[in-house]
Amino acid sequence: MVLSRFWLVIFVASITFVIFSLFSGDSYSIDYVLNGKKDDPILISEKYLNEIPKFIQDSIQKSEEKSFVINSDTLNADTTYVYKNQTVKIYSGVQKSDGLLPTCKNSLLDLIIPLIAYLAFFCGLMELLIVSGAAEKLAKRLSPVFAKVFPSVPKNHESISYMTLNFAANFLGLDSAATPFGLKAMQSLQEINPEKERASDAQIMFMCLHAAGLTLIPTSIIGYRAAENAANPADVMLPCIITSFIGTIAAMIIVGIRQKINFKSATLIVALMTVVSAIVGLLFYINGLDLVGKNFFTANLSGLMLVAIIAFTLVFSFINEQKFVAKSTTIFDAFVTGANNGLQTGVKIFPYVMGMLVAISFFRNSGLFEIISNWISFAFSNIGVSKQITDSLPVAMLRPFSSGGSRGFMIDAMRSFGPDSFTARLSCIFQCSAETTFYVIAVYFGSVNIKNTRYTLGTMLLVDLICVITAIFVASWFF
Repeated sequence: MVLSRFWLVIFVASITFVIFSLFSGDSYSIDYVLNGKKDDPILISEKYLNEIPKFIQDSIQKSEEKSFVINSDTLNADTTYVYKNQTVKIYSGVQKSDGLLPTCKNSLLDLIIPLIAYLAFFCGLMELLIVSGAAEKLAKRLSPVFAKVFPSVPKNHESISYMTLNFAANFLGLDSAATPFGLKAMQSLQEINPEKERASDAQIMFMCLHAAGLTLIPTSIIGYRAAENAANPADVMLPCIITSFIGTIAAMIIVGIRQKINFKSATLIVALMTVVSAIVGLLFYINGLDLVGKNFFTANLSGLMLVAIIAFTLVFSFINEQKFVAKSTTIFDAFVTGANNGLQTGVKIFPYVMGMLVAISFFRNSGLFEIISNWISFAFSNIGVSKQITDSLPVAMLRPFSSGGSRGFMIDAMRSFGPDSFTARLSCIFQCSAETTFYVIAVYFGSVNIKNTRYTLGTMLLVDLICVITAIFVASWFF
């Protein structure tokens, strides 16, 4: 219900603002909101040739392309005058994201089709884990810990193994693998959900832990920093780990209090201390490497772990091939069955993803998001927050809505202020330590047809806020 109303508010507010801007003269055309593409120049006016300055008229007439560019602002797109059909079209600025109709198309071509491919492959692997008995063995080993965090989940339930694989994939920065594991976990938890259209306590806890995005190797962030020629691309790794770990603990405590979970358990404390010790040990090892060694290690660890998971699944399935025979199937046929389930899941979640992405696209292109962002930055600057922090806030604000949008702001921060500036580093931590909240809710709950998400959205946004505040303190401490 909350998500539905929020979706409506975004659409209604954005449409109202677009119409008001058009009739008040702030916008010349609204076509870009519907049909424009990301980074395209925006049409701001159209005039006759004799209505523009004389030096521009002369420049246009001398140009073979019948256009003229003014380099007036190094941070934004140049103002361009294009003479065509007896009028001069004036463009300035670039579009923040694809318009409504291109978003509909691209959500299928650029997002859903690749996602379906990932789902098909990893759901095929998960079917092998189920039939071979590996998932059941993993669930048995982890049941004592998960029983404290997810008390409503039966002991040794298969959802435990799926949640574990999801957390592990996120932990290693394997986004392509994390989503299929997470969707399988939601479907498994839905089987024991007594109210099928209402999110269960276990599903809410899983989603909120997922929102913190606990990451050990922020592979993509390191890659972007390397591409922008940062002196040490991996220097944000420890701040990212600390921020996401604090966010994960905060999510567990907040949801635990709401669900009245008793965390006074030696098993849980030992598990947490084991994770902390493993992280600290690995960080000490990485810190002892030189720059080349760090880059090599961080670039290959995640890939090696993914290959190891695939290899383990296939070898374990081969060793336990008799279990496949007992179920009148083969290893390959079981993989195909799982892949087919992944395909169906991808088709099922498409409308949810498209609906959310279109609303976000409209919100960004309307200009309303930019105005709200500027107001917040202005408010923070007036209470003494440094400009270095306020310049990075757009990444934090956009992250819950759009991973691609916030990534764009992050890259822009590195290019505008330098990859080794405080603003750029803080932007990278923001990007790494939070989740695309609205997209994740739409995908995960949409995959199991849950209509009432209860307090999930509010809690996930609160966790995002905690990650933002933590990131500021951690970045200030390190840099």
